[in-house]
Amino acid sequence: MSEIPQNLRTREANQQGSLSNAAHHSLSPERKTGKLLKLFEDHAFVRYAERTAKGYLRAGRCFLDWLERRGIALPEVRTDDILAYQTELYGLRKKDGKPYSTYDHTHRVAAVKTLFRFLARRGYLLSDPSAAVEYPRREQRLPRGVLTPPEARAIVEAPELATPMGLRDRALLETLYATGIRAAELGNLKTEDVDAEERVLRVILGKGKKDRNVPLTRAAAEAIEAYLAYGRPQMRGARKSPLLFLAPRGGRMYDSHLNDVVARWAFKAGVKRHVTCHTFRHSVATHLLKGGADIRHIQVLLGHSSLQSTERYTRVEVSDLKEVMKRAHPRGR
Repeated sequence: MSEIPQNLRTREANQQGSLSNAAHHSLSPERKTGKLLKLFEDHAFVRYAERTAKGYLRAGRCFLDWLERRGIALPEVRTDDILAYQTELYGLRKKDGKPYSTYDHTHRVAAVKTLFRFLARRGYLLSDPSAAVEYPRREQRLPRGVLTPPEARAIVEAPELATPMGLRDRALLETLYATGIRAAELGNLKTEDVDAEERVLRVILGKGKKDRNVPLTRAAAEAIEAYLAYGRPQMRGARKSPLLFLAPRGGRMYDSHLNDVVARWAFKAGVKRHVTCHTFRHSVATHLLKGGADIRHIQVLLGHSSLQSTERYTRVEVSDLKEVMKRAHPRGR
């Protein structure tokens, strides 16, 4: 390996952040950083979903701006620099003066760790300076706005089945309530991903670009069959698009559109609170757990990579605790 230039050995004693690829040595620190970021960008769009990749790149550029203001080149970054950046994140405030959430802090730290892990694994850095950096401890909150079974049923059955849009929305809502699928996954579904006869839905390239098969309820399978037979063929773009659920103009239904559909039928059903696709996701998990489903089965259904994400649904709700107290406490009646 050729000798590392003097301008990159400012912190050589730590040996974290030194370039190992000799082809990069002739570049200025600015061009070197730009080239490494472009390599990471290409990797991110292959490895992650588009939304996740864009989020990591935005957060990564914020970190690089922070480094530039302090005169630190990307190949010179040490663990202490990342810890200092993490500390400053806690002091950031939104335009209204409120602090950013732990989720936002975690996302920014995850972007930095992903960037350095990529550079180290590809040999552009001798070691990963972010390896010892821990994620912020996230608040353990119960999911909010879980629907009751009667509320969920009322929303699902609200669409009228006399129109193509009504058939589409009934199939869409039944799919949400059957599978707890994410909005982005719902919008990506293709007609070939549904096996109504076997009552199986294939989620292709879900979160983390992982595939999974999930079962459909009988009601969901029948609603999808009716939509495919009598609703979708009458919609614009049905012949050209492979997508299962079509927007009025024949294109893809994005998250905001899907949430609008859910909110509209929730209002029609008389559910007087804000309901989204994610509300159904929380509701499915909660209803299954109360019905005796194993938490690991719920994990697979929802596509959680970690059981910890699913475990928050196991926390006892106040309504359940009140009933137990009423039944079991000597002075509960």
